[in-house]
Amino acid sequence: MSASSWLSLLAICILGAISPGPSLAAVMKSTLQGSRNHGLITAIAHAAGIGIYAFLVAAGIAVVITQTPWLFKLMTWSGAAYLAWLGYKSIRSSGSFIGEVSETNSTLSRRQAALDGFLISFLNPKIAVFFLALFSQFVTPETTLTTQLLMALMATLCDGLWYCLIAGVAGHSSILPALRKRATLVSRLCGGLLILVALRILMM
Repeated sequence: MSASSWLSLLAICILGAISPGPSLAAVMKSTLQGSRNHGLITAIAHAAGIGIYAFLVAAGIAVVITQTPWLFKLMTWSGAAYLAWLGYKSIRSSGSFIGEVSETNSTLSRRQAALDGFLISFLNPKIAVFFLALFSQFVTPETTLTTQLLMALMATLCDGLWYCLIAGVAGHSSILPALRKRATLVSRLCGGLLILVALRILMM
């Protein structure tokens, strides 16, 4: 691809990554209930899910998903159910995160932080649709496998770096204590956002 095509692809990937939604809520939730490292784990796991979809689309497999209505609906409903469950847990959490939370006594395990981040992206088949619409503008019969992999890698890095930045800022020693003092409010707002997104998905 030409340099201008790569720049266009980069710009769209960045815009897609920074768009607020359930991914942002999940990263913030992990940072508040755990630590900066928990937020980073969620961000990296989320990027891994994005990377899988980006690779599948670049390889042409996502066409099967989007052209198989029952599979698409199953993945959509599974994703919505998981978002709603995650939102419910966030709303019901006590929000008592004031003070230092060490890696050993965190209210959120690293495994759960990774699972939350991965499933938020992996159980959202609309990501496949997004990449299908995006990559179809750049992939041609002459596009090599290396180029396809680089396209997927670009999307993965844009997503991962953005949410790592979010976790890094929110988890900073001068910011995290203030957020924890308002943890109940933040958790409920994040939980409400997740449930609203789940309802929106089910009604579409």
